Amino acid sequence: MRRQGTISQDMRHAAALLGMTQTFRASCLALWGGMFFAKHEQNWPQIGTASGALGAGGPPDVQGEDQDMTVDLVRLGRIGIFAASLLAATSASAQQLTSIKFSLDFKFEGPAAPFVVAIDKGYFKAEGLDVTIDTAAGSLEPINRVASGTYDMGFGDINSLIKFRDANPGTPIKAVFMVYNKPPFSVVGRKSRGVVSPKDLEGKKLGAPPADGAYAQWPIFVQANSIDASKVTIVSVGFPVREPMLASGEVDAITGFSFSSYINLKDRGVPADDITVLLMADYGVNLYGNTIMVNPKFAAEKPEAVKGFLRAFVKGLHETVKNPSSAVDSVLKRNDVAKKEVELERLQLALKDNILTPEVKKNGYGGVEEARLDQSIDQIALTYQFKSAKPKGADVFDAAFLPPPAERKAP
Repeated sequence: MRRQGTISQDMRHAAALLGMTQTFRASCLALWGGMFFAKHEQNWPQIGTASGALGAGGPPDVQGEDQDMTVDLVRLGRIGIFAASLLAATSASAQQLTSIKFSLDFKFEGPAAPFVVAIDKGYFKAEGLDVTIDTAAGSLEPINRVASGTYDMGFGDINSLIKFRDANPGTPIKAVFMVYNKPPFSVVGRKSRGVVSPKDLEGKKLGAPPADGAYAQWPIFVQANSIDASKVTIVSVGFPVREPMLASGEVDAITGFSFSSYINLKDRGVPADDITVLLMADYGVNLYGNTIMVNPKFAAEKPEAVKGFLRAFVKGLHETVKNPSSAVDSVLKRNDVAKKEVELERLQLALKDNILTPEVKKNGYGGVEEARLDQSIDQIALTYQFKSAKPKGADVFDAAFLPPPAERKAP
């Protein structure tokens, strides 16, 4: 006979679960109910009759309150089995998501919109991916992060990647999607400080963060424009003080990404007509720009995850191009100090000058022209001594992960 004291003890155990977290409490209750049901239902041929009591074949010696309590516990057991199944299904679904840790090249600013839009719109989740995106201190840092395996994928300067691969042959990171078809590397000066053309930099102070992707191309820019580098004073500065130092006149020009430095100077009150943007790509620096890159071990072990990431990113890019104002909202959610009008203008500049180029409109997003990439490596070699054999473009860029051309078609 099932004693009242025993049933009461069971219920006290169930009540104790109320002190646990909701998920753990539900799991324990489901397990307890399921075990109770499995143990006792076999002794009861049927449950529930027209009168609502246990059937004629119900357990003997169970009467009154004990009988009602037993019915409730059996029902609880059935509910428990269903809950346990639901929890297991939910857990299995979560386990199916592949985690990807991704590094941006800088802060959450307008040009980062396609990445975060892909998160907010659920494009990564739809590909079975759980993507985490972190900021970085310049387009060189993601290379080190991805190389170390701390991050699975990242967004950084392909030219710096080429040199990194040469210096670290044991870490053959590859680029898999070209985002900045025309690089935003630039020297930004002020007309009131006498900087209008590349040669004007002679006799001037140039503020340059050591980790800046644009500064990494300075030797090529110097050679392409016959600048006497000995006449240029390089002032090592941090990213946070770069534009403020130019705005205050402590330096005459700075290196930086065109859409970042130009917008930041305007935001600090420098008149637009006093700002000179010397986009290196317009002054003989014929390189590609920032690319999505992947850790080689991750790419080998989870190629479908890499392909899924790029498919989702392309959708985020399409959405950003279609509605940049809405896309910037995804950036603002992650940057409390950002201003919508500033980041929208920054994004629109990046789209117009660096992403939606004639080459991209012809070939689609993400790919490269092999001959152009080979020529850019030749130009890098003019100012950089390769330790190993000079690579070919195909050694650095792997197009195998790209979505089909129809999905990458640009407007």
